[in-house]
Amino acid sequence: MQRTWTVELRPGRGGPTLYCPQCPPGTPPVRAAAPQALAHLARHARRDALPQYLRTCQCDARGCCWHPRHRGCAGPVLLVLTREHGGRLWRLADVCAACAAATTHAAVVPDTALPASPATRTAPAKNRARSRREHRGPSEQVRVREMLSYLAAALPTQTSPSARLLALQCALRSNAAGHVRIPTGLLRGMRLDLHATAPHEELQDARWLYSPTRPGTGPVGFTAQLLDAAVRTQAPARRDRARAADWALRTCPAARFRPLGPLPRLLALALTAHLPAGSPAPAHAEGYLLARMCGLTPPELVHVLDLLVNTDFLQSWTYGPNPEDVQWEFTQPDPLPCNQGPGRRACAGTPAPGTV
Repeated sequence: MQRTWTVELRPGRGGPTLYCPQCPPGTPPVRAAAPQALAHLARHARRDALPQYLRTCQCDARGCCWHPRHRGCAGPVLLVLTREHGGRLWRLADVCAACAAATTHAAVVPDTALPASPATRTAPAKNRARSRREHRGPSEQVRVREMLSYLAAALPTQTSPSARLLALQCALRSNAAGHVRIPTGLLRGMRLDLHATAPHEELQDARWLYSPTRPGTGPVGFTAQLLDAAVRTQAPARRDRARAADWALRTCPAARFRPLGPLPRLLALALTAHLPAGSPAPAHAEGYLLARMCGLTPPELVHVLDLLVNTDFLQSWTYGPNPEDVQWEFTQPDPLPCNQGPGRRACAGTPAPGTV
């Protein structure tokens, strides 16, 4: 089965119009922006669901024309979102891990970012509540890694580290309607230098969210409405996502990285999110993926990695057996907070999720 969906945003008098070649002819035009385009692609992916063992690399089926040449298809088949022509064309397709890593302006879309199926939405409230109690979604570590990967494609490349950290917290703490409120104490604890860099203004200029007030100017903290439809349809429960947001704050506390700024903190969070659970071996990931998550170029990635080594967050880092891989070792044997993942360990004096 063909599992490639594309939408194009065409300019018009009343604003951009969404054109989808997969929709039936005669479908009324939709006035939309990038968030609505992503939600439209997600609906196609949910409707054309296919078992994992039947999914194949669509890029290989087209002669691998979506990326530069590499060593060939390898790895699991993933659902990958790609932005082309400055955001005018968006593509969602099944792509193998090797082709996804070689494709520019692409990010792996986690299953939690797809809207719930119609059967789930129409299920009785009692059954949905029982399902939320019995079945937990991905661990906090996996959620943060997947959300950083998604934001790398959903936000402009030049988005600052402060804006990316704020977007991560907003995406994980929002409710089903896209509303998010970050208390003043938590906002201050993030230490994003909101008055100097104005990361919320960057997100507003990117049309990713809308905030009626400037952060830190009111008693209720930071309130915003997310405009990204794909983020608003995360699953399962909001409580699990709030745990992931709290995990991100505990993993890389702002006080430790305050002299360095938000960029090393963002990379440190991405490195920790890639740490294999319970594995004594050095962690590793593709350098291009790490750089894209943080909005860096490869030379800038090397500089920030050296900075983390100089500040004793990392013991060392090096290139892996494959030239595109990066390996690193943390200075602490277990840098993960004690509430990480399944089977969390209880810690004396650990505050409850959502507190600073």
